[in-house]
Amino acid sequence: MEVIPIGELKANFSTIIRRIKRGEKIIVSSGKQKEKVAILSPYEPPKGPKDRRLGLLKGKADITFGDGFKIGEEELFSL
Repeated sequence: MEVIPIGELKANFSTIIRRIKRGEKIIVSSGKQKEKVAILSPYEPPKGPKDRRLGLLKGKADITFGDGFKIGEEELFSL
């Protein structure tokens, strides 16, 4: 993976985004010490079953969401 400073990322943002879209991963560094602060990589949708079960608690526990609950199952289980 290539390491680039934030200034280069800002100056060449569109070019770097195209590289990422082609599958490259790029590390972003910051400051005089070139501290690594982030990795930019292509987006990959989450993998796994869409039907979530309680696993080991199946048959022993149940979950019910009240009317006032603010988030749905997908958001809750992604925490």
